[in-house]
Amino acid sequence: MTDPGKLPPKPFTVEEGHRRVRSFVLRQGRFTPAQQRAFDLLWPRYGLDYTGQARDFDAVFGRRAPRVLEIGFGNGEALRASAAQDPARDYLGIEVHAPGVGRLLNGLAQDGTGNVRVYHHDAVEVLQHEIGDGALAEVRIWFPDPWHKKRHHKRRLVNAEFAALLVRKLAPGGRLHLATDWQDYAEQMWDVLDATPGLRNSAGARGHVPRPAWRPQTHFEARGQRLGHGVWDLLYDRI
Repeated sequence: MTDPGKLPPKPFTVEEGHRRVRSFVLRQGRFTPAQQRAFDLLWPRYGLDYTGQARDFDAVFGRRAPRVLEIGFGNGEALRASAAQDPARDYLGIEVHAPGVGRLLNGLAQDGTGNVRVYHHDAVEVLQHEIGDGALAEVRIWFPDPWHKKRHHKRRLVNAEFAALLVRKLAPGGRLHLATDWQDYAEQMWDVLDATPGLRNSAGARGHVPRPAWRPQTHFEARGQRLGHGVWDLLYDRI
């Protein structure tokens, strides 16, 4: 079983000259007794330990169904709501911050949800080694860390290498859905994704859409709007 106190996720890094640059940092958040109990009691039910081996998700879920992956689900509010409203599909969530994982585990148990499994690990390693090519019907990346300072832009998750990895994992006809409340990050997403072979912007080049009905408004989104931020939803088709 994953022990968030003793086995923190191994961070994904990318080479930059002779330095290694992380795409995230593990911030020390408040880990409540309820969240710890969630790991102790509910991880065997909902959690997937990273093994570095290709995983049979039909066996994991006990059925064959389209699969949706949410990367960086935060406190899990959107993933929890989406899975409850869409029982015909199976949901995978990846998050490196333990308090959010614990909160989601408790929420899933409260709902009696059966179509969600969770990784407490780095998303890139999971995609590279545990998820087969063409295995996903949809990938969601909603409000990733914007690394808003210019000197930190190199840490942003959405880059050309990562986009190519997502294309491999999406099935033809699949969907990539991103959302951000930072305009310059939306601009970077367009720069990268509009130029990525295998992806087509459903709204046209450098286009975005209003928040779709299937995307719940998140805590981070509401906070950004209170600060006067806009919101950009980007939908890409896997062609």
